[in-house]
Amino acid sequence: MYTLLLPLTALLAGVALLLTGSGLLGTLLAVRGSQAGFGDQALGLVMSAYFLGFLLGTFLAPPLIRRIGHIRAFAFFAALCACAVLAHPMLVAPWPWGFLRLCTGVALVGLYTVIESWLNSQASAEHRGRIFAAYMVVNLLALALGQHLLQLAPVDSFVLFSLVAILVCAAVLPVAATRLAQPSTPASERMRVRRLAGVAPAAGMGALCSGLAMGAFWGLAPAYAGHQGLDAGQIARFMSLAILGGAAMQWPIGRLSDHGDRRVALGLVCTLAAAVAIGAALLRTPAPGLLYGLFFAYGGLAFAVYPVAVAHLLDRVSAEQVLPACSTVLLVHGAGAAVGPALAGALMHRFGPAALPAWFAAMQLAVVAFSLARMLLRRRAPESPAQFHPMLRTTPTALELLPESESPVPSSTQKKEIH
Repeated sequence: MYTLLLPLTALLAGVALLLTGSGLLGTLLAVRGSQAGFGDQALGLVMSAYFLGFLLGTFLAPPLIRRIGHIRAFAFFAALCACAVLAHPMLVAPWPWGFLRLCTGVALVGLYTVIESWLNSQASAEHRGRIFAAYMVVNLLALALGQHLLQLAPVDSFVLFSLVAILVCAAVLPVAATRLAQPSTPASERMRVRRLAGVAPAAGMGALCSGLAMGAFWGLAPAYAGHQGLDAGQIARFMSLAILGGAAMQWPIGRLSDHGDRRVALGLVCTLAAAVAIGAALLRTPAPGLLYGLFFAYGGLAFAVYPVAVAHLLDRVSAEQVLPACSTVLLVHGAGAAVGPALAGALMHRFGPAALPAWFAAMQLAVVAFSLARMLLRRRAPESPAQFHPMLRTTPTALELLPESESPVPSSTQKKEIH
């Protein structure tokens, strides 16, 4: 494994630095925005702008990378990201922050696309799964580490914003210095959403509701923790434990889902996640330890919903349709993530902090109800049995690392289903 990953060290180091900075920035903005007097509704809209930028970036970044090359594109997006980050403490108001978050989302998806396309170009068929797993481990650990950097300086100073910008710029160094050949970036294909709904409706519903819940989690969970009386250090611990819960529980949940109808696993995971979220919503000013435990459990369950949905989708499509179908389910998830913080923020503004875990519970229960209805309506065996892969929402390029994506070029008949 070490020999396999050694040539990719520069790329993994770059993404580790990038995600450490990104993880710090998301939590920092939620805490700083609350401290500056942003209401939960305004904060939700600001955080939705990031996911909207991420969604737009999936369309805007690949053509630019193809036109100017990977290294120059990486430098371009890193400069855009650093400029946006450094402008936040200079323009502390919701509308400027919304625009800056939009720019940050576009920049980060461009940076991820560069690294992921490079990783994909280096992955042989027999090593794709291990490289994808290593990449996801780096993602989760870097995001968790970034939370703890919140304790290094006061949130109302320039220091933490400068640190994020430094980490983003430092990510350029190993990537720019790599000797790996620059890969091609083919245009990504997508399956029609209507076709996806016909092939694996439970996967589409799981991805949508997971996006609605996880977008709100990333955008508003730090503000929720602040409303519960946690200070900056405790908020960092709260967020990192939720992320580490997601890292710890994806694998056993995934192995369980490999043995039977994944809709059953999806319904069970979402039921448990909803129960934990309801417990959090009913508590009033809980002790920090109890809050940590609840969100470690919730993160462990909620982080697994999207990858179980993807695995269910992989069970239902042929090898030629894996990439188009996965790109579309990612798009559905991203659309949910773009809307989730705004809706959850409006509910928090109207009903108070407890509305956030209540929102989580509602999204999970929607998946449970839909999955149960689909199982009662139709029972069928997997057409193309696949394995579960622990993952976070990423770009369509990373999905090419899935072993199931190693397939022949789609036929002309199959291409008619793709746009």
